[in-house]
Parts: sequence; C-alpha cells; structure tokens
Amino acid sequence: MRIILAFTLFLVSHAALANEYYAKKPSPYSVAKTLDRLENVLKNKGITVFARIDHAAGARKIGKTLRPTALLIFGNPKLGTPLMESSQLIGMDLPLKALAYEDDKGKVWLAYPLPDHLKAKYGISDRDAVFAKMTGALGKLTDAALKP
Repeated sequence: MRIILAFTLFLVSHAALANEYYAKKPSPYSVAKTLDRLENVLKNKGITVFARIDHAAGARKIGKTLRPTALLIFGNPKLGTPLMESSQLIGMDLPLKALAYEDDKGKVWLAYPLPDHLKAKYGISDRDAVFAKMTGALGKLTDAALKP
C-alpha cells in the first residue's frame, strides 16, 4: 500500500513540476495549422525558424502510430546570445522550441518552455531583462498564432 501511495505521489509531483516548466495553451486549430500559424507569426516578426519536426511522421516510418505531434525550433540571436554569454550550457535548450500536439481527447495544445525555468536551470542571474523580454514575446507570439 505504501509503495502505491509513494508512486502516486511521485506521479502527481512530476506532473506538477512539468506544469512549472512549460506554458501550455489550447489551440482551436489542427496541429499542422497551429504550427503554420506560429511559423508565420515568427517570420513576420523577423524571428528565424530553424526546423520543423513531425514526430507522428517519424513514428509512421517505423510502423507506429502517434497522435499528431510536431515541433517548431526557432530563435532570435539578439536574445539568445546574451544568455549564452552568461552560460553557454543554455545552448542545450536554445534555440527555443514549441510543441503542438493532439491529446487523447482530440484537443490540440501548443506548449513551450517557460523562460524562468531556463533561467533557474542554468543559474543565470545577470540577464533578468532578457528573460522578461523573452517571456513577454513568447506569450504574445503564441497568443497571436492561436487567435481565431
């Protein structure tokens, strides 16, 4: 009984931590259209889109089925470079990523890492203005992509 309780608490705490690491917004569009719209918003703002990865297509290549899931990799060297000057290891999480996916109920979500999590993860204490700008930009850009 104690093992089951401990495991349940672990799962609940792990899910709660995941919510601290990522913003997750519902999308009224399909996964593909959600990322199309985000890509257009990013490009219109002069933000570089480096890659788009269709995880579901990858799964099909090995004979597996995965609900629609795709990742967009993007960035702005004006924001990322100062962060890497403070900690080059943040390059493990830069450029930024946004994941669009369909859950088991058919709802589409757009998720991206919270800049404050990256700040804490890499112990960067001298770039508060950059993280604040990144947080505001991600919120506005993703909201623009998801607006009906």
